[in-house]
Amino acid sequence: MRYVIHGACGRMGQVLTKLLREKQPEAELVFADAAGGEGVYRSLDEIPGTADLVFDFSHHAATAAVTKYVSRTGTPLVLATTGQTPEELEMIREAAGKAPVFFSSNFSVGIAVLGRIACQAAAALPEAEIEIVETHHDRKVDVPSGTAPTLAKALQKKRAGAELVIGRHENGKRTKGEIGIHSLRMGNVVGIHEIRIGTDTQTLTLRHEAYDRGLFAEGALAAAAYLTGKEPGLYGMEDLLSEEA
Repeated sequence: MRYVIHGACGRMGQVLTKLLREKQPEAELVFADAAGGEGVYRSLDEIPGTADLVFDFSHHAATAAVTKYVSRTGTPLVLATTGQTPEELEMIREAAGKAPVFFSSNFSVGIAVLGRIACQAAAALPEAEIEIVETHHDRKVDVPSGTAPTLAKALQKKRAGAELVIGRHENGKRTKGEIGIHSLRMGNVVGIHEIRIGTDTQTLTLRHEAYDRGLFAEGALAAAAYLTGKEPGLYGMEDLLSEEA
């Protein structure tokens, strides 16, 4: 297998590289990153030959370049960036018409399971109030995390007409059916996502805590395996869970 790791110089690019060398020592790894460096291509278009799959752990600003490359080559893509603009999301959808694209705001299989269980709980407790609290390290730029709105939007399907409320200021009184999202930033926390589903008489708290960024690399490898033999299309963690089930 010949893998391209785009964003190879970043933290997650390095974690993925280490895991691939451990799990698939026979694989050929090709590195690309806008920062450049020894043995690192500055753009995907500089890479000679073909690849079996592209991992993108760079930045959403590179969405145009990455989707253009896979649209031209038909190379399967595991896209692990967040914060895309509406225009960039449309680029991803268009690329999925020409290549298999696995796109997720969080590559933790545990988070995907959390979302599935939370939706089941929300359906079983239709009158319950729902709040999501996410905690990350103090260097994280995007607020809230890409994962929290993804979880909230999945829960919205169990709450027809529910409004997503990010934080509360001054008047914090809830409206019926809303789903609250709150963000904490502290220390070196890799990632904690907590969903609280409560009524006047009981509260169910579901929590996922990431201890090491390696779990996201593990999820990316699972996504890559899932894409093997797939037709062009847009896939995500729910597809992966459904296949494993």
